[in-house]
Amino acid sequence: MPGRRPPLVALREAVDDVSRRSPARFAILIFTSLILVFTGIFMLPISAADGRITPVADSLFTAVSVICVTGLATVDMATHWSVFGHVVIFVGVQIGAIGVLTVASILGLVVSRRLGLRSRLMAASDTNPLRVHAGPVPEGQAVRLGEVGGLLRTVAVSALAIEFVIGVLLIPRMLIDGIPLRDALLDSFYYAAMAFTNTGFTPNAAGLEPFANDDFFLALLMLGVFLGSIGFPVIYAITRNPLHPRRWSLHVKLTLVTTLILLVAGTGLFMLLEFDNPETFGGKEAWPTVFGSLFLSTMTRSGGFSTVDIAQLHDSSLVVADMLMFIGGGSASTAGGIKVTTLAILFLAAVAEARGKRSMEAFGRKIPSDVLRLSVSVALWGATIVAVATIVILQITKAELSHVLFEVISAFATCGLSTGLTGDLPDPAKYVLAVTMWMGRVGTVTLAVALANSQRRQLFTRPEERPIVG
Repeated sequence: MPGRRPPLVALREAVDDVSRRSPARFAILIFTSLILVFTGIFMLPISAADGRITPVADSLFTAVSVICVTGLATVDMATHWSVFGHVVIFVGVQIGAIGVLTVASILGLVVSRRLGLRSRLMAASDTNPLRVHAGPVPEGQAVRLGEVGGLLRTVAVSALAIEFVIGVLLIPRMLIDGIPLRDALLDSFYYAAMAFTNTGFTPNAAGLEPFANDDFFLALLMLGVFLGSIGFPVIYAITRNPLHPRRWSLHVKLTLVTTLILLVAGTGLFMLLEFDNPETFGGKEAWPTVFGSLFLSTMTRSGGFSTVDIAQLHDSSLVVADMLMFIGGGSASTAGGIKVTTLAILFLAAVAEARGKRSMEAFGRKIPSDVLRLSVSVALWGATIVAVATIVILQITKAELSHVLFEVISAFATCGLSTGLTGDLPDPAKYVLAVTMWMGRVGTVTLAVALANSQRRQLFTRPEERPIVG
């Protein structure tokens, strides 16, 4: 028929229309669609080692955990899946590590053959959620709209380069331990990918037990987790000005300083709380205790690997781990949580209020009030999601509060550490935990904007009145 549009043209126009109306909703749609596709793949007999169909609950949970780079599992990830299944897992964590908004932007680019303003806004908003809420913002950014193309290249190149280097360094270590060459090659790059993406899956059933005393191996895993958790905008800024820290943006400085403070604080607290625990660090010499505490502190930021039995930690240590997991890593990183910059902004606001200052300041820069509003919103939404999920799973399982809370925060923060409870959950609780992982990875800000009518503008203001707080 004359005037009828080709299917590809119609598809491109449909993509442009949906992304134009609500970039956040489009991104969530893409992310959710990926989860459903991977669920179907995991249900295939070829994906399982025994050639059987994996139940829907386990397939869905695995798909969410893979795409959300969480690391929690309801099946033994090393033995349940076939070689094909492990390849799917490897590909899935690479996709999930890029980030929900960046994935949507890249797919939009593939379909539309161009990276337009809307797609640039979506990719840039993965480095700054304020852009999702209100479009371009005036303050200096780690990545500006004109640099989004460079950011996308950095995402791809940095991920591949870091994983490759860490994988190459791991190979000799595994060969020394007597692992066959083929297995050493595959396992090394698998571990490298799981470290950088902050997922925490292991290719062998014994997990990290064979390497529990191998400081070199564990140090490489920590390096991968750290680089993945600081965020692509930070990596991008540092690679552009590696020798000029003064040129780094406020976001980069806040991310690095807060991350290092939390790493040191977590290490010290785990040393203090676990020195008398014979199931973890009790009875060990000074260096193994320090290194083990540093490893645990690093992994609670979203890494997911563990050299100790999490279930054997003191309840006080579980609370510390809960706090570190809830905070998570840097914005636009492979880590989850409410992000370290959110914590930094809340702390700076408290300091400014205590000092009687009307504005927040850091590193010679003034931070606008709308950033504080966003930080409060992120923290509140995160706490609400964790509280609701904890209550529901407690009601379903009647399990111990400390373990349920730990699993829920680990899911929300896409951390992957577990007390062992996840593998014993009934199907309804698996679905609740899967939704929690999805919400944590999609991001509380993106989710809130997607559910709200962000295009509506209020053309009037109401009378001002101050309630009593505190």
